[in-house]
Amino acid sequence: MNEVRKLIGPALNKFPAMCSDASILRFLRARNWHTKRSAKMLKEALIWRLENKPNMIRWDDIAEQAEAGKVYKANYFDKYGRTVLVMKPGGIPNPYSVEMQMRYLVYCMENSILDLKSGQEQMVWLIDFEGWNMSSISVKVTRETARILQDCYPERLGLAILYNPPKVFESAFWILVKPFLEKRTYKKVKFVYPNDVDTQKVMEDLFDMDKLESCFGGKCTQCFDYVTYSNRMREGDKMMTDFVISATAPLPASHHQYETPTLDNAFELSESEDGISSTDETTSNLESSDHETEDLQMNYNDQIKVDPNASKQIKQSE
Repeated sequence: MNEVRKLIGPALNKFPAMCSDASILRFLRARNWHTKRSAKMLKEALIWRLENKPNMIRWDDIAEQAEAGKVYKANYFDKYGRTVLVMKPGGIPNPYSVEMQMRYLVYCMENSILDLKSGQEQMVWLIDFEGWNMSSISVKVTRETARILQDCYPERLGLAILYNPPKVFESAFWILVKPFLEKRTYKKVKFVYPNDVDTQKVMEDLFDMDKLESCFGGKCTQCFDYVTYSNRMREGDKMMTDFVISATAPLPASHHQYETPTLDNAFELSESEDGISSTDETTSNLESSDHETEDLQMNYNDQIKVDPNASKQIKQSE
C-alpha cells in the first residue's frame, strides 16, 4: 500500500477517503496486487471523480428517472450486511440517454456505499428479468455500466444475481456482453431460476425470505412506492452531505459551494507509468466487440436524447 501511495503523490491529502487503506486494498485486489497498475487505476478513478463529482449528485438531480422503479436501493440487506441494489430492465426501454442513465447509476452506487453495514464494503445487485427482451436494454448501456462498476468502483460488487433470465438472454445477449467483464466480475455473476431448487437455495441462503420481494421468490408483496422511496433518498442526501464534509478538507456549509481540486494540480503520477493502462484487461475486448454491436439490428433506443437539466426542472413530491 505504501508503494501505491508514493505513486499517487499529493492526491492522498486531497482525497483521504478514496486513498484510505480499505480503498487502496480494493484497487490492489482489482489489479491482482500489481502496485503500478493499481496506482494507475486509482489515479484515473480519482480524475473521474474530479470530472464527474459523483458525491455531489442529489436526489432532485435524478428523481425523474427513479419514478419508473427500474433501479432502486432495496429497504433490506442480505445476511452479510450488504446493500441490495434492485434492477428491473424488462418492460418499456429506458427513454433516457446513456449519459443520464449512468448518472443515475452512479447516484445509486454512491448512496448504496454510504448505506453499507459496519465492516462491509460490497453490495449485491438483484436483477429481475420479468418482461425482458432484446430491445429492453442496449449493449452500449451494459458496456458503460460494466466500465463504471469495474473502473470507478472496483471490488464494490459482491454478487450479481440474474433472476430468471429468458433463454434469448443466455444464447445471444450474454454472449455479447461477457467480453466487457473482467474475470473477477464475471465470477460474481450467478443465474438463479425459480423452478430450480439448487439455484433458488442461493436466495434462501442470502436473504431473509420474509423481506425479499416476491418477484425474487420472497414473501414480501410490497411494490416499489415512489413517494416512500423519494423520502428515503432525501434522507440519504443529508447523510451524503455530512459524509462529504467529514471525509474531505473543510467545506463551506452548503455543498453547492464546494470546490474540488483542479486536474492540473491534483496528480503527479505519469500518464504512462511503464506503459501500463488501468484498463488493460478489458480494453481489447471492448474494441473488438464494438463492430459487433454497431451492426445489431435491434431497437436499442440509444439515440434518444434528453436534456441533462430536464430532471432538475421537474417538481417532485415532498
